[in-house]
Amino acid sequence: MIYNRTLMRTGTPRGLPLRPLVVIFLGVCLAATDWSRPSAQQSEQQQPFPRSAWTAVAHGAFTEAESLARARPADDPEAAAVLGHLAARRGEYEEALKILQPAASNAPLSTAALELGLLHQELGRTDAATPLLVALMGQASTARDPDLLARAGRAAQVLGRAQDANSIFRSANVGANGYPGIEAAWGNLFLEKFQEAEAVRSFQSVIKMDPRWAPAHAGLAWALADVDPPAAAAAAMKALEIDATLDSAHLLLAQLDLDNSRPEAARERIDKVLALNPQHLDARGLLAAMAYVKGDRAAYEAEVARVLAINPRFGEVYRATADLTARNYRFDEAVTLAREAIKMNPDSARAHAELGMHLLRTGDEAEARRALERSFSADAFNRVTYNLLMMLDKLEKFTVVEAGDVVVKMDPDEAPVLKEYAVPLAQEALKVLSAKYQFKPKGPILIEIFPVHDDFAVRNLGLPGMIGALGACFGRVITMDSPTVALKAGPERQFAWQATLWHEIAHVITLQMSQQRVPRWLTEGISVYEEALARPEWGRDMEVPFALALEQGKTLELTDLNAGFTSPETIALAYFQASVLVEHIVKTYGEEKLGTLLRSYGEGVEGDAALTKTLGTSMAQLQTSFDKHVDGRFGALRAALRPVPGIKPDSSATELKAASALHPKSYGLHLAYGKALASSKDKAAFEPLERAASLVPVASGDGSPHAVMAELAEQLGDEHRAAQEYVKLLANDDTGVAPARRLAALADKIGDEAAALVAYQRIVEIDPSDAAAHTGLGRLAMKRAQHDVAVREFTVALALGPTDRAAAHCDLGESLLAKGMKTEAKREALAALEIAPSFERAQELLLKSIQSGQGQRP
Repeated sequence: MIYNRTLMRTGTPRGLPLRPLVVIFLGVCLAATDWSRPSAQQSEQQQPFPRSAWTAVAHGAFTEAESLARARPADDPEAAAVLGHLAARRGEYEEALKILQPAASNAPLSTAALELGLLHQELGRTDAATPLLVALMGQASTARDPDLLARAGRAAQVLGRAQDANSIFRSANVGANGYPGIEAAWGNLFLEKFQEAEAVRSFQSVIKMDPRWAPAHAGLAWALADVDPPAAAAAAMKALEIDATLDSAHLLLAQLDLDNSRPEAARERIDKVLALNPQHLDARGLLAAMAYVKGDRAAYEAEVARVLAINPRFGEVYRATADLTARNYRFDEAVTLAREAIKMNPDSARAHAELGMHLLRTGDEAEARRALERSFSADAFNRVTYNLLMMLDKLEKFTVVEAGDVVVKMDPDEAPVLKEYAVPLAQEALKVLSAKYQFKPKGPILIEIFPVHDDFAVRNLGLPGMIGALGACFGRVITMDSPTVALKAGPERQFAWQATLWHEIAHVITLQMSQQRVPRWLTEGISVYEEALARPEWGRDMEVPFALALEQGKTLELTDLNAGFTSPETIALAYFQASVLVEHIVKTYGEEKLGTLLRSYGEGVEGDAALTKTLGTSMAQLQTSFDKHVDGRFGALRAALRPVPGIKPDSSATELKAASALHPKSYGLHLAYGKALASSKDKAAFEPLERAASLVPVASGDGSPHAVMAELAEQLGDEHRAAQEYVKLLANDDTGVAPARRLAALADKIGDEAAALVAYQRIVEIDPSDAAAHTGLGRLAMKRAQHDVAVREFTVALALGPTDRAAAHCDLGESLLAKGMKTEAKREALAALEIAPSFERAQELLLKSIQSGQGQRP
């Protein structure tokens, strides 16, 4: 199936990120006037009515706007539009209807008619709204006035005619003469269709035209909410500086507060909206959602009743509750709530789309496709829906491996290799962690591994993006990048995909143990903590950055730890600091208490109450003992990394030698001194470099002490020393494929099988597509009589298409013969001989397999 879903500003579609938040229309005012472009300094009074009034509204000057409207003749429909808009904004809906109805009747193509149609739509009176909106949209084919066109575009948008609305807004904008309202309306259309890149472009254009156009700042905030929450919050605060009552800005900040586990702050924001308009449907809907997530059923039902008393068809209250419930990782409940929204509004494309997303996160991909297809049939321009359907088309071609409680889906080109590692590793992690936490998760656990990062991002959120993310877990569903993603991106993007899989399996345990209610700091902290316990090198990459952050005073207060996960600047730090906190909890209170803490969240206990119930402390109180734990673990590392003032980067070796003698515990000075000596191939460099390595044993990367010593040893011809240094380097570097390959070459040359084993294992872990590494690992396994390992490695090597296929068949055949699998060994010998008929090794293998078979009793 081919889907067409991109709205185009010009003739070229643009790439778009995702924002799965509640979309709120931002007070766009479209008046019937021939606008001229004002300067930023021009006052409302200097502009012609009704532009002066609508600009006052956008600037938050509502008293001024009302005065301007009341100064107009009583039968002026544009004045009625302003007054009706202001009344509706205060929740005085009946008063707004009384103002707008006569004006709309007398001027069916006026702004009053549009405002009346929008109000009827808001109140669930679609039978009354539709004729008004259809009449307005019908003028688009003949109208030349940009403001009438803009009203037609807005009407088309509300009627679900996104493509028509886009085309009409484009035409209206051509003749807008710099009026911000039309561009703002167009931006809202892009925002509604998850085309945030275009929405940002529109809102920034509006702000350039009129920096005080508050709804544009709020619209920009919504467009940035998922990709850059701090920037979104700043934009919303800017909107509130202009209009302190702007509902969309307050609700955006409330949503961000909820994402950061600050429900009290969110409630304060919502209360500010309700203080102006006690009947605000979106605000009350969000209150209902908060009550549901908290488990306050009575408050939830009361808020739902209030909402439905205002608009009996407002299924959004269920959809919004489903959204917030899903944001709290309770996806099964979100599915149920989304279906309630659909019962109330069966034609809601958005409700069907979000149901599809929730179903995907429960692993029900067949039902998800049906919901998404239904959504797409109603709205062909929702980018998220389109991308999810395209992603599901790709998934249908994936190879599926079912093994016990694990189902792994892989790209067919990668499956022959990945299945040999991903499936047993997932089973091992599930077994180990289930036993440790004494909890058997509900299965099957669906694991999907994507060779294209954007496909992974779409599977999770609906649109490309998620830069920096490697995996995700939804409780019973795990998605992740395959190692191919990193290999395509280059050396700087390498990652330990096996660590990622172990990390996500740990999430399966913590999410399900807590009934999907665990706070993010705890579930992420446990996952990173368990990575390091599984393999120490998996947990080493952030120790130095964390120690540096400690020294610079940039670590997070524990009460701000959850918020740290929402900022690009602090997210990596938050992951590691959370793991250190978990480590502290385990050492102080024991592993059993950690499990009890997880279960307490599942019992409905939240925040500090859970900590108090299980550990007898609060997060603020925990800060003191945590700080002591951190000082004990990282104090020496922090001191070693502390810079020494007065030392220039280009200091001579002599100066660095003297400085390092004065500061014997300075890692940086010893490393710099060693590098200075190593640059001239002076073997005296080993001493300061060894000292540096002892001060910071976890240092890794090209410029680390062991890396410099390995290179120097090679230059000096000491290959055994070089191999030893590479082994030490790899002990702390889980993504170092280049040093692993160098070690493999050295180890083979000098006959160091132990070093070769380290090298080949690390290469295979990072780059499973390296056939030579699999072959090397297989041959080492044969020498150690590890025949199962040898068969696996030679099978993978053969699947990867090695240069010498005849030898690869012999490798596999010999390992099979060693396991006693004579028929299979014979098959491989014949395959080798088909390629190279005179290959003596293959002939010998064939003879052995036949002789062994003849010696067996039939």
